[in-house]
Amino acid sequence: MAAPPQPGQQPSPQQMAAMQQQVAMEAQKRGMTPQQFQQWQRQQIEAEAKKAGMSFEQYVNKLKQQAFENHQRQQQMAAQQQAAQQSGQPQAQGPGGQPLPIAQGEKDPKAVAVAKWLRGQDLKTRTCILSGQRKDMFRVKRALRALQSPAYETACSKNKLLTPVTDAASASEVFKLLPLSLLALRVEKSDPHAGHNHGPPSKPQKRVKGLWTVHIEQQQDIAEDLHYVWLYDGPQWKQKMYAAGALVLIMAVVMFPLWPITLRIGVWYLSMVMLGLIGCFFAMAIFRAILFAVTWFAAPPGLWLYPNLFEDVGFFDSFRPVWGWQEDKKKKGKKGASGHASAADGKASSKGKAKSKGAAKSAADNAPTPADTSIRDLKSRVEEVEED
Repeated sequence: MAAPPQPGQQPSPQQMAAMQQQVAMEAQKRGMTPQQFQQWQRQQIEAEAKKAGMSFEQYVNKLKQQAFENHQRQQQMAAQQQAAQQSGQPQAQGPGGQPLPIAQGEKDPKAVAVAKWLRGQDLKTRTCILSGQRKDMFRVKRALRALQSPAYETACSKNKLLTPVTDAASASEVFKLLPLSLLALRVEKSDPHAGHNHGPPSKPQKRVKGLWTVHIEQQQDIAEDLHYVWLYDGPQWKQKMYAAGALVLIMAVVMFPLWPITLRIGVWYLSMVMLGLIGCFFAMAIFRAILFAVTWFAAPPGLWLYPNLFEDVGFFDSFRPVWGWQEDKKKKGKKGASGHASAADGKASSKGKAKSKGAAKSAADNAPTPADTSIRDLKSRVEEVEED
């Protein structure tokens, strides 16, 4: 389709032919001749111009200006879509599947307000891996529920930047602000080894359960079952405080010669105490190793001082007990197995005795009564209902 002429510019022959062809098609749809359709269209435009309080020529020029602006907007959107397809940039979908331009510069304040509010809600986020970084992922339906909740309505009354939500369609429109400002994008699960030329790994890699490796989808659709990942981390006041604290600590260490003499003496004594504790620890480790080596030859299997010192236990448990003999793991395992076997034999013998005693009872005592039968039937029915 040829571009509409710019206001004040005469149409070219190609544009005139395209407009005549379009008029003929519209007239054929309505069962009119082109002359009748043009006359009917003029009457409609005159009526609309009269409603707008404008002359016929002014109203026609206004329509031409709007058509030219719409054509330019469509060309810009087509160019953005083509550039996004070439660079792999995500695209947001508008009504009817039309692509919407994604903001590249400053974020929309309304989108930032919505993102800040949603980050403070319980969306049951889960951690995922996006481009080698850990990100928070959530499902769209939880965000839509939060936007339709009374809490969001209360927040809208306090914050004028938040867009009110009346139904599911308006909630989707508000959520659409996030991908348009690159605050949250749609992702899909992907294979971390996809696109690599190597074969499967020789050793199975340890995988964290529930930790997805995801990639950003080009089409940013909005549906309840889709997953989005947060690119907006919220206010960074904690990170700023940590950075400021680290900077102050570094400056304090650098300016140590300017400290008061009392503080420098205190730091010196504290460092001596720490060095003494570290030296005592290494001396104790060496002594316990020498003691074990001597006792291993003199009194096998060897004596350990603080046997749990290097075990994976708590700080205080590392020094309990004070001493202990070296234990052979094989013997310990055999002792445990023999202990379990003897316990199993004891249980089996006790069960056999109980069975023999039960068999010695009289048949009259074991005969079921009608009451017992009804109770057992009732119990079986209750068990069946509980299982269902």
